[in-house]
Amino acid sequence: MMKLDWDIKTCRELLSEYTPAEQKGTKLHFTGVDGLDVYNITAPFWNDGELYIAGRVEARDSEDSEVIFFVRNGEVWEPKEDLTPFQLQDPFITKLDDELIFGGVEIYRNQEPDHKIIGWRTLLYRGKTIHDFEYAVTGPWNMKDIRLNEMADGNIAVFSRPFGVEGAIALIGFGIFESFQNLSESNIISAPVFKDQFDKNEWGGANEIHLLNNGLLGILGHIAYRDEHKILHYHAMSFVLNPWTREKSELKIIAVRNDFPEGPTKRPDLVDVIFSGGLTREANDRAILYVGASDVESYCIDIPDPFVEYEQIILTKH
Repeated sequence: MMKLDWDIKTCRELLSEYTPAEQKGTKLHFTGVDGLDVYNITAPFWNDGELYIAGRVEARDSEDSEVIFFVRNGEVWEPKEDLTPFQLQDPFITKLDDELIFGGVEIYRNQEPDHKIIGWRTLLYRGKTIHDFEYAVTGPWNMKDIRLNEMADGNIAVFSRPFGVEGAIALIGFGIFESFQNLSESNIISAPVFKDQFDKNEWGGANEIHLLNNGLLGILGHIAYRDEHKILHYHAMSFVLNPWTREKSELKIIAVRNDFPEGPTKRPDLVDVIFSGGLTREANDRAILYVGASDVESYCIDIPDPFVEYEQIILTKH
């Protein structure tokens, strides 16, 4: 079912409807990073005939990270040595027409003595291949999770995640633009938000956008909250959107940290965190979900395709 407005369900309510994965996810192994952690990866993507993953790489006790592009070598992923790392966090990538669009989060720190993080912005790059990315646009201050994809009619769908709208922690915004050239800080800010997805004490964002065969958009994202013990809970979720009417499906949790093997955590409060990096749609109504876990490791897991049921909907026009 798709409609304009839903009754908000809390994360705990959505979890009560979730069926755990039949089998635990599989850890991805990375080499050539001098013992640093690799997490919050993209789904694998093709570039010039090679399969790549982009990942966030950093020391266990730091948030000063690089995004490195890895290629597969047998059972491990190793850095592509001719590519310069980007000083960013949480990479994402999509294709618009014949160009790749790459992005990540740049952090800002205050001056001496503590160098605390005071904010961040999303930077977007474009290029025919990942070897010729050029800077394109910067998103609004303190906004992560800007995601985009081409629509069936050739327009560009853009998802945002503004903070503090009408008392909410963070909501998902959505706008339509004629081209990537029209994207700017001001019109990303102006994208209307969905107010019926997150409880006032919870938040979420879009992580990857899929164009479905019927023109609907499948959104891979996350939903999160911090409990009374200050423990952070981040789960993978999905929904489907009709971009022309703004009708959408209800949020659905599609993976949680317990679906993956136990492992180390960057901080004690991150023990129940997965970050949806990307998803590849496979045969037999299945999908492979790629996640970062507890800000340390990367995994993939075989799950039911969360979008396939909505691909059967016949749209009257678009």
